[in-house]
Amino acid sequence: MSSPFRIGVMQLTMEPLEEMLESARVMDRAGLDTIWLAEAYPWWRKHGMEARSSTVVSALIAVETERLTVGWGIISPFTRHPVQVAMDARVVQEAAGPGRFLLGFGTSKIFLNNARLNGKRTLGPMREAVEIVRGVLGGEAFQYTGETFSADVPGLQDAAETPRDVPPVYVAATAPKMQALAGEIADGCLTPSITTPAFVRYTRENVGADIDIGCTIVASIHESDRDVGRDGAREIAGMYLANKVQNIKGAADTLLDLAGLEQDEIRPVAEAMEQGGRLAAKAKVTDEILDKCKPIAGTPADCIEAIEEYREAGCTHVMLELWGERRHEQIELFGSEVLPHFR
Repeated sequence: MSSPFRIGVMQLTMEPLEEMLESARVMDRAGLDTIWLAEAYPWWRKHGMEARSSTVVSALIAVETERLTVGWGIISPFTRHPVQVAMDARVVQEAAGPGRFLLGFGTSKIFLNNARLNGKRTLGPMREAVEIVRGVLGGEAFQYTGETFSADVPGLQDAAETPRDVPPVYVAATAPKMQALAGEIADGCLTPSITTPAFVRYTRENVGADIDIGCTIVASIHESDRDVGRDGAREIAGMYLANKVQNIKGAADTLLDLAGLEQDEIRPVAEAMEQGGRLAAKAKVTDEILDKCKPIAGTPADCIEAIEEYREAGCTHVMLELWGERRHEQIELFGSEVLPHFR
C-alpha cells in the first residue's frame, strides 16, 4: 500500500526546551504533518549548544500539541535497551493519543563515539531492537534471545490502563545494507541530512519495498525574495556539511558523491565551523555548494518545485530542516503557501 505524502519538520534537540515546544505549537497550528526529533549528541557542545533527550522532549511536545504527529528521528538502540525504548514509547503514545507517534531507530555513530560504545556491528543489533520493541509493545508475553539484546517480558493484563497499539517503526539508513534491512523489517526508512533527489532514488532502489521514505532536506523560505530564502539554508547546510567531514567520514561518502560534493570542496566549511562556529561555516557555503545540496529553499514557488522533484524521485515524507531566527515565520509560510499545493 502506497504511503500518503507528508511534509513535516526535523527538529534538532539541542535547543532550549521552551523554544522547541513553541516551534511545535507553531507547526501544529500551521498544519504541518509531523515533527521529527533528531536526538542531538554531545558533539554539539563544541558549538555552543546542549544535547537533550528526544524521548523526554517528544512526550512534552505531544502534550503541547493537538494534531501534530511526533516522531523519533532518531534514537539509537545502543543508548537505550529496546525494553526501555518500549517503555518510553508507551509514554509518548499515551501523551499523544492514537496514531500520533512514530518510532525511529538509527545507529547514530557519533553518539557511539561520544559514549565510547562499540558500533562495528549494526545490522544484527538493529534487527533485534526492532523485533524486541514490537514484541514488547504488542502486549503478549514476550521472550527473545539475541546476540546483542535479549528480553523476557510478561504479558499485559486486561486491567492495565495503557495504549495497546504498536506504532510504525522506522529505521534510519545511509548505507545500502541498512537501507535493505529497513525495507525488510520497518514501516519506513529515514535518510540523513544533505539528502538529494539522487540519494532518494538510491535509497528507494536499496529499500526495495513500498514503505515510507522520509527525507531530511535542508530548507528555508521567504515570502518574495528568492535570495533571502536561499541564504537562510546556508547555516544549517554548513553545520551538517561540517558534521559529515568531522564525524562520519566513509558512511557519508555515497551521500556526498551523489550530491556531487568533494571532501576537498567542503573541508573549508568544516574548518570554519571548528574555528569560528556556525556563522563562519555559513560564510563558506558558496552558491555552488548550496546548489549541490539541493535545498528546499527560496520563495514558495521555488519550494513547491523542489518538493515536487523530491516526490518524483520517490520521497513520500519530506522532513524540512529549518534554522535561524525567522523559523516560526518560515513554518507559517510553508503551512499557508506550500502545503495547500500538496493537499
